[in-house]
Amino acid sequence: MRIQNATFAKSATKLADCPRSDFSEFAFIGRSNVGKSSLINMLTGKAGLARVSKTPGRTREINFFTIDKKWSLVDLPGYGYAKVSKAQRDQFNEFVSEYILERENLRGTFILIDSRLEPQKIDLTFVQWIVECGVPFALIFTKLDKTKPRLAQKHMNLFLEEMKEWSDGTPITFQTSAQSGSGRKEVLGFIEQAMRNF
Repeated sequence: MRIQNATFAKSATKLADCPRSDFSEFAFIGRSNVGKSSLINMLTGKAGLARVSKTPGRTREINFFTIDKKWSLVDLPGYGYAKVSKAQRDQFNEFVSEYILERENLRGTFILIDSRLEPQKIDLTFVQWIVECGVPFALIFTKLDKTKPRLAQKHMNLFLEEMKEWSDGTPITFQTSAQSGSGRKEVLGFIEQAMRNF
C-alpha cells in the first residue's frame, strides 16, 4: 500500500460526535508514551500529522485521519493517562470502550506495546479485555530502535507467553521503529489485505 494523501478529518469526545462515513477504520491505541503519534506519522509518511508531545497522555480525544479517501486511521486516547483526575480517566475509558465495541466502521484495532519493557500489567489487562470482547486486534511492538533486538524479542516472547493464560492461539504481531521505518510495509500490507477481505 502506498499512501499518497493523509489528512486530519475530525476529533471526537463522544461516540455521537464521530464522523459519519462509509470508510473502513483501523484504530491505534497503547499506554502513554508508547510512541503512538510517531508511529502514525511514520505509517502515513507525513511528519506532524499526529502531534508528538513531550508530555505523555496528551491525546484525550479520538482523532480521525482520512487516508487517500479510502479508509480512516483512528488515533485513540492512550490508557494510563498522565496528570488527569480519576473522573476524567474513567470518562475517557468509557468513551474508548464504546468506540471499540460499538463503532460499525471499525475493522481492526492495533494495540501498541513498548518493546523496551517487560510485560506491563496495564497492557496485559487491556489486551485481555479486547480478547474477552472478541474484538479483532493485532499487536505492534514499538521502539525497536531504542533497544537491542534480542532484548526486544525476549520481551515480545514474554508478553505472548503471559497471554496464553487467557487467550487461545497467537495474535498477529508486528515490530516497528518510527525512526528507521521498519514494520511500515507489514502493517500497511495487513490493513490493505483486511480491506480486501471485508
